[in-house]
Amino acid sequence: MPSDNPLRAYFEQHEGPSIHKWLHYFDVYDRHFSKYRGRPVTVLEFGVLHGGSLQMWRDYFGPEAVVHGVDIDPQCADLAGDGTKIFIGDQEDREFLRSVMAEVGTVDVVIEDGGHWPRQQIATFEECYPSVATDGVFLVEDLHTNYWERFEGGLGRDGTFIEYAKRLSDQLNAWHSRDDAEFVVDDFTRTTRSMHFYDSIIVFEKRDVRRPRSRRSGHETIDKAQSKRTIRGSRSWRRSGR
Repeated sequence: MPSDNPLRAYFEQHEGPSIHKWLHYFDVYDRHFSKYRGRPVTVLEFGVLHGGSLQMWRDYFGPEAVVHGVDIDPQCADLAGDGTKIFIGDQEDREFLRSVMAEVGTVDVVIEDGGHWPRQQIATFEECYPSVATDGVFLVEDLHTNYWERFEGGLGRDGTFIEYAKRLSDQLNAWHSRDDAEFVVDDFTRTTRSMHFYDSIIVFEKRDVRRPRSRRSGHETIDKAQSKRTIRGSRSWRRSGR
């Protein structure tokens, strides 16, 4: 049965250079990337390998998109084409990452599918995320390796991207901090609209974010003073063991 997901449909019909993906990724991709289709966007993919996914992204985003790749294997340089550059280097090398971003400039979509080591994922995020456009997306995939010992991972282990992202989920809510001097609003809080956690994927969506505000509309229907007395009485009744 044909898929209504254009990326999955492309994958199922693909006969060119190899593409290797977990099948549930395609729904995540389309959910967060579909709004960029047919627009003049810049896409940067870490992890080129055989080049099949670069072809998939070119087809998906359309002729106005510029798609670049990053890989550590020098052979991948031969996969560059019209309007596409392949940067060769180690994504754990922060100087290399800075040189890539200096040349590419603002990026609308980053797909981090590189070496899969937590330290690489963290370095790539920290060096590239500031260059993601105001309405851009940064997607990190294959995060299951963060639970594998051979990738220096493990459940709850310090230094993995999963644990790093859990801390960032707190930072997303820093506007509401009241008692922690280290838990303050920073650039991540001001520029990140949302984080989405999936099996093996975390997606960051950027926006200009201002301090949240709350408002009320309509009229009150409960006597607050009576409600408080009732609650206090209920607690006293429970404490007495009745």
